[in-house]
Order: sequence, then C-alpha cells, then structure tokens
Amino acid sequence: MTELLRDHTTLRLGGPARRWVTATTESELVEAVGRADVAGEPVLVLGGGSNLVVADAGFDGTVVEVATRGVTADHEGSDPTCGGVLVTVAAGEDWDAFVAHAVERGWVGVEALSGIPGSVGATPVQNVGAYGQEVAQTVARVRAWDRRMRGVRSFAGPDCGFGYRHSRFKADPGRYVVLDVTFQLSVGGPAAGPAALGAPVAYAELARTLGVEPGQRAPLGEVRSGVLGLRRGKGMVLDPSDHDTWSAGSFFTNPLLPAAQVPDGAPSWPADDGLVKTSAAWLIEHAGFTKGYAVADGARAAVSGKHTLALTNRGGASTDELLALARAVRDGVRSAYGITLVNEPVLVGCDL
Repeated sequence: MTELLRDHTTLRLGGPARRWVTATTESELVEAVGRADVAGEPVLVLGGGSNLVVADAGFDGTVVEVATRGVTADHEGSDPTCGGVLVTVAAGEDWDAFVAHAVERGWVGVEALSGIPGSVGATPVQNVGAYGQEVAQTVARVRAWDRRMRGVRSFAGPDCGFGYRHSRFKADPGRYVVLDVTFQLSVGGPAAGPAALGAPVAYAELARTLGVEPGQRAPLGEVRSGVLGLRRGKGMVLDPSDHDTWSAGSFFTNPLLPAAQVPDGAPSWPADDGLVKTSAAWLIEHAGFTKGYAVADGARAAVSGKHTLALTNRGGASTDELLALARAVRDGVRSAYGITLVNEPVLVGCDL
C-alpha cells in the first residue's frame, strides 16, 4: 500500500513515498538507511513529521520512519544530592511524552519544552527551544549514524555546534541520522515528582502566567501546565479538530541582526556575536499579515488565527498553496523592512 506523507506530517501535506520502511530498532534504522545509500537511492528520515513541508508530488525515494523506543536513566535520580541524572532516549520516542516522563520523576531542564510535537531525535538537529529553554542546555551526548563515514559517532554536547535553531547536524544536512540523545538533567529539590522545583523561569510571559518573577522557580508540574496553556492559546498544541494546529509550528525563525537594523518599535534581545534577535511575529504583523491572513478569499492555507508565526492548512490545502502563502509573507516583510525571513521547517522536494 502506498504511504502518503500527508498522513505523517503535522501540516497534513505531502504526496506519496516511492518506498516506505518503518525501523523499530537501531539496527533496522541503520540497515535501512545504509541499504538505500549503497543503492544510490534518496532517503528521507522521518521522525514525528512536525518540521517538514513535503511537495505534493511526494518523495521519489525511501522514507525511513524512525520508530525506535526506549528511555533509560543511569539511576532513578530522585535524590537532590545525587548531582543529577543521565537519561538516554531513543530517537523515535515522542518528545512531549519524554518531557511528561521527566516532570513525573522530578527531573529538571526540559519542562518549558512541553507541548512541542515531534520526536526526540529531531530536537538536537534544530536545537529545539521555547519559553527560555533549549535542548542545548541539557544535551550531554548525541549518538548518530554518519552516512559519509558509515559508522556510529558520539558527540558530546559542546561538540554539537549548538546555536539559535542550529547545530552541526543541521549545518551538514542529510549526513547524520540521530540514534539516541542523552540528557543531563538535575533533580528538583526535596519535593518529589511534579511538585519538585523546575529551572529558573527565564521567559517573562511564562513567569507572569506562573505568578513568579523572572529568575524564580516554580514546581515542574505547574511549569508544564503553564506552557501547555500558553501553547494552546497560540494553536501550538496538536489538535486534530483545530485547523489552527495543522502547522509546522513557527514557520520562520526570529532574525539575528546588527542592532542598527532592527526596525523602530520592534522588540529585541541580546544574541551571540554582537547581534540581537528580533521578533519574526512582530515583523509579519507590522508588514500587514494579520492573524487569519490568506492570499485569496477561500484559500485553504492561511496564517493561524491564533499566532502569526504559524502557517496553517485549513483543510484540504496543497503544499503549493502553503508555499504561496509563505512567499507572500516573506516577500512582504522584505519589502517593508529589508529583512528576509528564513523558514524553520525543512522543505522536501519544494522550495521558496
């Protein structure tokens, strides 16, 4: 039976795959990718499908679905004097399920990343981040299959080249297949489980939601609930009945710019290399693309009604329709401010 990528992506877009392999073990994953490489066949490694825009024509090659499972801690990690816990997670594990697992056990460091769709293996590639946390803060090691060297390699956290929505894995696309990720998580004090205190709250909106000052701590369970509430309000928690969640999350990354290039009135935050980060959502809104914007009446792709950074499939949209919307937003911001927004999702068989 032909598999359609739209049945495996959060945008619900994408045509058929020529060949489909579901890998439930690490050896199956390596074998499937290696076999296609030897045959010279294109390979698409698919996790949760939350960061992909796939062409309507589909993928003329082998899709390898990563369905590996396993969460292993080096010890239970409930004692705050133990210095933390190392947790190794298979690439195919659901990311939010792992965050929930960590919160239930009182493990600290990923609670603000609740509600993010996708698989664990994808998180170090994008250096996934939200509400003041990034996986770069807790990744101790990434094990990956190197398709060029045809062997397994391990990268310590500092060797992963993490930056804002960036890593060495993203910088060399297609070379590495993540096998598992090891996280170094701390333990949240004498209280157990979700009542344990999380990391200092670094994001002002989340701090207000939790009723604490930025830099203060709140119980893990409350942080998770607060983040999920904020994300639901922005259409960023998957819901099959809500078209505002039929998206790839934030479609554009926040631009990193010299301070002098930030438009008047736009928010900005310090970033690396003397640059500042400004808000893509602010640029989009002030360039005239309001919530619910579509390129034409009745269009089946539109800016989310809850958050201008999300481009959504309103039901029955094509990839071409979504890309037309993305181009309109990108080109409109460039015309208004001279800033070219960069897409965050990976484009497969299509481009902007």
